[in-house]
Amino acid sequence: MTNEELQQWVMQISLESFGVPFRHRASFNPRLKTTGGRYFLKSHHIEMNPHQLAEYGAEELERIIKHELCHYHLHIAGRGYQHRDQDFKTLLKHVGGSRYCQSLPGAKARRALPHKYKLVCHLCGNQYLRKRRVDPNRYRCGKCSGTLALFNL
Repeated sequence: MTNEELQQWVMQISLESFGVPFRHRASFNPRLKTTGGRYFLKSHHIEMNPHQLAEYGAEELERIIKHELCHYHLHIAGRGYQHRDQDFKTLLKHVGGSRYCQSLPGAKARRALPHKYKLVCHLCGNQYLRKRRVDPNRYRCGKCSGTLALFNL
């Protein structure tokens, strides 16, 4: 699907589901990894994740489009457009949009890095696992205040 086809589709969904035209730009952004789409408050444009379409199909992308259009129409109308606002929740339920997008395969693996380092107390042997390297000289054991040694896992 091209950006022009997406633009026409978003305009059609806006008229059918909300009864109000979408007058701004909708496009795909292949750099999106963990979100289904984005609505920009200043420009009122919408960006969609093409990986959601490839992985889950047109029905899931349509629910994401409705989610972003809820942000769009409520913001332009001056009503509560944020996820926590009751106006947003009510409109989203009314039009059948999704509250959360499905996670893409591999997205969790990128975020959840395994522990690479282990700090071990010299006195009591207490262990602390860390994803990032830290300077053991700047820290002490929380249990006995002993010095720590850093090991790679």
